[in-house]
Amino acid sequence: MTWIGAALRILAITVLAGLVGGFYGHALAAIALALAGCVGFWLIQMQTVQQWLEHPEKAPPDVWGIWGDLIARIYSIQRVNRVTRERLEANVVYLQDSFSSMRDGVVMVEANGSIKWLNHAAQPLLGLRYPQDTGQVLTNLVRSPEFNRYFLGGDYSVPLQYTSGGEGGRHLRVEITHFGEGERLLFVRDVSAEVRMEQIRRDFVANVSHELRTPLTVISGYLGTFMGSTDGLPERYIKPLKQMNQQAERMESLLKDLLWLSRIESEKREAKRELVDIRGMLQELREEMSHSYEGREVQLTLGSERKVLGDYRELYSAVSNLVTNALKYSPHNTPVMISWSNQGERSRLSVRDQGIGIDPVLIPRLTERFYRVDDSRNSATGGTGLGLAIVKHVAEAHDALLTIDSEPGKGSIFTLEFPGGEG
Repeated sequence: MTWIGAALRILAITVLAGLVGGFYGHALAAIALALAGCVGFWLIQMQTVQQWLEHPEKAPPDVWGIWGDLIARIYSIQRVNRVTRERLEANVVYLQDSFSSMRDGVVMVEANGSIKWLNHAAQPLLGLRYPQDTGQVLTNLVRSPEFNRYFLGGDYSVPLQYTSGGEGGRHLRVEITHFGEGERLLFVRDVSAEVRMEQIRRDFVANVSHELRTPLTVISGYLGTFMGSTDGLPERYIKPLKQMNQQAERMESLLKDLLWLSRIESEKREAKRELVDIRGMLQELREEMSHSYEGREVQLTLGSERKVLGDYRELYSAVSNLVTNALKYSPHNTPVMISWSNQGERSRLSVRDQGIGIDPVLIPRLTERFYRVDDSRNSATGGTGLGLAIVKHVAEAHDALLTIDSEPGKGSIFTLEFPGGEG
């Protein structure tokens, strides 16, 4: 029944009461009595509904008219909500059971930052206790400034890796994702073994590179002596000596890049405080390249005066690698174009060539160590396979974004986007 039907029914009762009362000469009294009866009836119905609403677990009462329809709709909504709630609770229990079996730590955090639930693995990793710490604010219990800054910062696009327990402690990796209405889900993993293995790898590369430099220097010295006085050598020795000298030079370049890559990958580098004049650096680089690659033109477009806070040697190394690659793989009489420009709050440095280009499928692997698109091409140019790995690590150390756009036969564009800048 709709409210219009209920109103028409009250009107009909009032009219009927007025007719009967008029017959006996008391029309107004009859109408008043009829309205009072309707109000009393509605009050009784309202009381019945209110009592049921206070105890909704009971069966709905048997009421009449529009109140019956109202209770039926409320009961139907309650049943839907109850089923939905039970389904959600079952999903939460299922998730908690699943997370409980994980080796990684999992913590559910309320919108206000308090702990809702955590699995067994999270307790030793973060120093928490369950269920004792339920309802406590997470940042009050985790004694790590790095973790707290990351958690409160709200930017979880990049996972956090930090050392818990000071020097020699655990290396933890934290990933956070939002769910529900402002709630957060934390995944914590102990990556100490991976960190140690990576450090062993770096130490091995650095140590081997250092150890190889001395014998290689001796070999290169003798080869240089022989190549400086080939007049007294038999003809059949000259070509092998040239090849040996060429490979020795290539080995020296490889060791140089390995040592440099080890340095910039080091986790204990000093904070970068120097304001680097990119304009001046690019002009210096063009001058150097014009002597190293005669007949190749480097064009500069300097549309920005900004300076970048960073390490001059690292930035110079990264940009020179990009320009060197562009010169190596570009045809003669085609310029390599370098631009330095402002892009809103960011600064962009791009190196464009008109060379052979790269298949887009291969671009994601270009920054891997020793990865080569074409081994024969790198052998011909003397590449070490480490140049773009160096560029990648320098970019990461300066919070810069490296992007690569290329198309076979049409050249490539390598871009470094730096945050902010001064000047």
